[in-house]
Amino acid sequence: MIPDELAHLGAGKKFLIRTYGCQMNVHDSENMTGMLLEMGFEETTETTEADVILLNTCAIRENAENKVFGEIGHLKPLKLEKPELIIGVCGCMSQEESVVNKIMQKHQHIDLIFGTHNIHRLPNLLQDAIYGKEMVIEVWSKEGDIVENMPRKRQHKTQAWVNIMYGCDKFCTYCIVPYTRGKERSRLPEDIIAEVRDLARQGYKEITLLGQNVNAYGKDLPGDYGGLGDLMDAIHKIDIPRVRFTTSHPRDFDDHLIEVLAQGGNLVEHIHLPVQHGNSDILKLMGRKYTREEYITLAGKIKAAIPNASFTTDLIVGFPNETDEQFEEMMTLVEEIQFDAAYTYIYSPREGTPAARMEDNVPMEVKKKRLARLNALVNDISGKRNLDYQDKVVEVLVEGESKKNPDVLAGRTRTNRLVNFVGPKSVIGEIVYVQITEAKTWSLNGDLMESAEVQAQ
Repeated sequence: MIPDELAHLGAGKKFLIRTYGCQMNVHDSENMTGMLLEMGFEETTETTEADVILLNTCAIRENAENKVFGEIGHLKPLKLEKPELIIGVCGCMSQEESVVNKIMQKHQHIDLIFGTHNIHRLPNLLQDAIYGKEMVIEVWSKEGDIVENMPRKRQHKTQAWVNIMYGCDKFCTYCIVPYTRGKERSRLPEDIIAEVRDLARQGYKEITLLGQNVNAYGKDLPGDYGGLGDLMDAIHKIDIPRVRFTTSHPRDFDDHLIEVLAQGGNLVEHIHLPVQHGNSDILKLMGRKYTREEYITLAGKIKAAIPNASFTTDLIVGFPNETDEQFEEMMTLVEEIQFDAAYTYIYSPREGTPAARMEDNVPMEVKKKRLARLNALVNDISGKRNLDYQDKVVEVLVEGESKKNPDVLAGRTRTNRLVNFVGPKSVIGEIVYVQITEAKTWSLNGDLMESAEVQAQ
């Protein structure tokens, strides 16, 4: 609850939250938006209108941090023009001591810094920033208890993020997340199920269960609570059309979860399973604790149980000591698994991680050439996989207008493929059926079908 004395702090004022990074940050921004609205603030998209600007940051790659520091620099003239403007930095970057020190030393126009563990303290911190004269810094190095029932304003009316756990205990050598998000903490299943049931009552069509390592869910809970498979089995019985989850770690993808997902129904057949590399020696250096062969075996199990599943992944090129031969093993893994899509990245050292102490000995020119080759292969396979949809009728959850053409609607299939089609705006937020007329590399085009046509098929 927002304290009574803070419920009108934002009366007549506006706020803007700029969100960088993953779905977890989007979810956190929804919570912060909910709190600010309950404090009387109005939301705006115009920087010059805002009385409070919060940058909800990502630390996963160097490029993400550079973008934030660029934005901090751009906001300085506005702060000079409007001294009463409150500028805050929160999210994962705020959990890095080096970032906080840099802001304190070089960006004195920042008023507020807070971390990922104390978002629920935003009303009090904002009060301190408004009435105080010093920079307000509150970053908890130790994660606290999970705070339930925070105010929230969801971005969408048909799709919702449902956080089921926080943090990560895997400590991959390249990853900053365990340091910025803390240890794994699972929400109680009854709290999650209550939230999903409430979303179903509100008419939501799709939920995505969120966690930094979502399929480690439940391992930290006392007693016999069960894991992600048990949770999804319970959610399977709730009347909500689509249920997704992200992001998985291969080490925690167990047989029970596969059995539950194979039931289908509202559990959609899209598996995002980051492999990161195709060479066992590099995987060992990365601290992934599985081999190439173990990943291939797991992928085979999933495909056997859910034959029509789409399979997507994450891949990193140019990790320290990566040889040409080891890179070729990544290429052959992509060929063997036939991923429907992949998020591909050039390795970026993050200060404070074990990999950052390794010699970054793959030249950038080599990294870029490898990335280009990998992307070409991924695109080729994606295009071929999309051809399987040619002339077929697919179920599409309509998300809104196409970003490229407001006269075209866009939505996603159960397998997470983007579909563009012409139709009335009244179907936005609904599940419709579309016959695919053109398969492209990253999307599908089609014709909206009448219900009678669907029944005839």
